[in-house]
Amino acid sequence: MKKNEIKKMTKDQVLKSIDSLKKDLFNFRFQKINGQIKSPSKISETKKNIARLKTELVRKDA
Repeated sequence: MKKNEIKKMTKDQVLKSIDSLKKDLFNFRFQKINGQIKSPSKISETKKNIARLKTELVRKDA
C-alpha cells in the first residue's frame, strides 16, 4: 500500500484493512512453519503495511 492510498481511506476502511492484513499475516506465519510460503518477504511487507495503517489511524483521530 502506498501513502496516497492510505490517506484517501476513511477511518472504517483503515480498520477493515488492518483486520484483513492481520489475518493475512497469521496465514503467512502458518505457511512459513509448513514450508509452503513462496515469498517470505510478504511477512515483513504485511507488517509494514499494518504499521502504516495504524499510524494513519492515529493521525485521523488527532
